Amino acid sequence: MFTPLPMKRVELSLLKDDAAAAALLLARHGAFNPETSAFTAEQLPEQPGEAYRKAYDQGRAHLDKIFAHYELDPPALDGSGSPVTLDTLAALNDWLKDAWAHCSDQQERKRKLRDDYRHKMQLFKTLEQFMDLNIDLTRLQKESRVMNIRVGLVPRANVRRFEEAIGLAGHVAIRFFTGLEQVHLIVAGPTGRAAEAERVFQSAGWRATEVPPEFHGKPAEVRASLSADLARLAEQEASEDAERRAAPDSNGLRQRLLDAAQTLACAAPYAGLSGLMRARGGLATVSGWMPSGEVPGLRRSLEQAFGARFALHARDPRPDERLFVPSLMRHPRWLQPFASLVLNYGVPRYGEFDPTVLFAITFVLMFGMMFGDAGQGVVIALGGLALRRKIGQYSTLAVAAGASSAVFGLLYGSVFGFDDVLPALWMSPLSNPMRMLGVALIWGIGFIAVATLLTIRNRIAEGKLHEAVVGSPGGAGLLLYGGLLGAAWRYATTGHAGVLPLLAALAGLGTILGDSWRQNAAAGVGERLMIVLIEGFESMMAYISNTLSFLRLAAFSLNHVALSIAVFTVGSMMHAAGYWLSVVIGNVIILVLEGGIVGIQTLRLEYYEGFSRFFGGDGRAFQPLAVGGRRGMPYRI
Repeated sequence: MFTPLPMKRVELSLLKDDAAAAALLLARHGAFNPETSAFTAEQLPEQPGEAYRKAYDQGRAHLDKIFAHYELDPPALDGSGSPVTLDTLAALNDWLKDAWAHCSDQQERKRKLRDDYRHKMQLFKTLEQFMDLNIDLTRLQKESRVMNIRVGLVPRANVRRFEEAIGLAGHVAIRFFTGLEQVHLIVAGPTGRAAEAERVFQSAGWRATEVPPEFHGKPAEVRASLSADLARLAEQEASEDAERRAAPDSNGLRQRLLDAAQTLACAAPYAGLSGLMRARGGLATVSGWMPSGEVPGLRRSLEQAFGARFALHARDPRPDERLFVPSLMRHPRWLQPFASLVLNYGVPRYGEFDPTVLFAITFVLMFGMMFGDAGQGVVIALGGLALRRKIGQYSTLAVAAGASSAVFGLLYGSVFGFDDVLPALWMSPLSNPMRMLGVALIWGIGFIAVATLLTIRNRIAEGKLHEAVVGSPGGAGLLLYGGLLGAAWRYATTGHAGVLPLLAALAGLGTILGDSWRQNAAAGVGERLMIVLIEGFESMMAYISNTLSFLRLAAFSLNHVALSIAVFTVGSMMHAAGYWLSVVIGNVIILVLEGGIVGIQTLRLEYYEGFSRFFGGDGRAFQPLAVGGRRGMPYRI
């Protein structure tokens, strides 16, 4: 629970003909993370699964599109079934191609129906501007030898002058639709004076409008015809959609598709190993990582499936491989939301301390300390339970945070901001702010001390003993921090810092400075001295500033009480109904706004004051080969 599971580097060699069956077995085992083989292309030049992968990818693509076409939900696969040969996969792929060709024809018909429907709708919108006319629109589409008829629009500011000018040119302008900026007109006159009219059109900003050739008859008749066409198209599309959805159940297609999905699920592991498995002649090999406890079970499964036709070698990771070993953590269900928040920061390195349990405990306690109210805490907990279907695993986090808030509320004697309903089991934050600040400071000191100890532990686990002893976040830094704290305590209680604390702080600082001087040996003396002084100052200030950062625990607990006082102050200025309305609304605002801010501040303290000190977070996620896909969950929690 506190470190990733111990891993083994495993190498499986077997007959190439058994490769597909072995891949399915590894996927069903669910604990094999495949990696690039240690063998070179010269040693094992073949990739036996390449043709298999291509066939699988084609079949998978066709099946996904067929499921989408028939609006079928992807089935839940149990991984049962036999290993899939390349011939079986190719035959399935041929059938899926034919099935998709039929679906593609239906998709094309559906596309044409929708294009026709959109075209009719556009015509319907265009018709709106002609609805005030009572003439056959066909006449506006034809050219006449006698009459020059034009349909178009001019800017609204120009329409009056246009009408006067077009009249002088022997034409008449009829308004039939007026918009906000444009006026639609029909202009008619003798063809003999068309040239004069054309000059007026150009000077007035005329824009010609074409009457769609589909408009036959008067506008009301055209509208009725378009409405009938739209209804017919909608009915046709609905009928074809219903027929399409019913098709899988009417001709046995659904079961064939489910069988195809099951077949592809069993083929997926070998397809996923295509780029990682190497072969020569009749021999194939694949390498990867497995939890140490899973290797014996895998060996038994291989013996049952292949007898003696395989070789399985397992070894511990070499020191130079530690950064490449995937990390696998297993947490109980109640820790999963906290593990997810840890993963937001990063994945633990192999062998690194996993902070999930420590994170869960400290997160809950710090949230409760900053947002301590019995009533509001119960609301948060009940809200987490009520919304468990929507927020999923984070329901546990909300319940835990709410419970912590309720407990601290009892300690503070606060219920929905009222401090006279229940007696405080400890004290109200405002009754002794200095004590609250002292408690927050002690918590911060303990938090940073534990984080530094975990840093030392991680460096030792990585084999970096020198960094663990003399590094700023290591033993020397802890000695410096302890000396500074001891000197500060002695000065606050006795008026002088004391010799031993100062010697401890100087010893820690001197060790850090000496190590920095050694690491920068290539720099000039002046530059070297400057670097050493800056790094020493930074190390000392980091401990001080990180510690003071925890004073926000007290600040937010005091702020919570102050907000409640503000709510009651506003309520006291109103009548009885207004008072209770103010109290309710104020509590809602405090729950939503301050609750969210406190949650963010708690995460900040965890990430920046804790994780940044000891948690690398740059580990590799464990991604086991799985039935139905190339890889399984990236990090099992």
